[in-house]
Amino acid sequence: MHDNHEDADYEWPTCVAPNCGRQLWVAEAGRYVCRPCEDRTNKRLAELGPLFRRLNETATLMRGARQPGGATSGSRTPPIPPRLEVLALTANGGVATRLRDIEDSWRKALGWTVAPWRGSPTQAVPEHLRFLANNLPWAVSSYESIGQDIDDLRRLHAECTAVAANEHRPGRVSIGRCPTRGDDGSLCRADLTATASSHRVRCGACGARWETLGEWKQLREAQDVVLREGAGAAA
Repeated sequence: MHDNHEDADYEWPTCVAPNCGRQLWVAEAGRYVCRPCEDRTNKRLAELGPLFRRLNETATLMRGARQPGGATSGSRTPPIPPRLEVLALTANGGVATRLRDIEDSWRKALGWTVAPWRGSPTQAVPEHLRFLANNLPWAVSSYESIGQDIDDLRRLHAECTAVAANEHRPGRVSIGRCPTRGDDGSLCRADLTATASSHRVRCGACGARWETLGEWKQLREAQDVVLREGAGAAA
């Protein structure tokens, strides 16, 4: 266990990570954070990349959905219902900005320039995560404010995990009719539904599937073709 100090008033250093307070081992002397907290933070950094990609995929799907409106709004395919928590995490001010702020504070402490990656969140997030993972060993030993940053990363990871797990499941929404044609050229026209949590769509009538973002776009295009054909026939 820990060494005892002769001075009765001496307080053995403890981990500064919030909700930890574990006494540091002799081998951890000179550190601000215990190794278990460092390991958990490293794991969260590794998981944030895939979590962000999953959320960004959902956000792209929502942003790409056609907005209803105009003279033909009655026949337009409704958009995927927006999930504000997804958009908040993937847009500016979300995951990328929160990671950048931590990176910038570490760079300032190190006397380095601010984070050079200022592109889109999709481009920036992997760079921020790489920097933080590479420099975490320095931070847990030399950066006095590391406890707050560890807590911020814990909260960010928890938010992304909860949203990606779709804890608040959105209801299904109609996205128009199935544009698949049978061998005789007739349209299926069965109602299709989807949720914001997935771009996978399956027709319950004919069994047609659209399982990737590229296939989702093909579905939209096929529905547009059917709508134009219907409008031409009506004219």
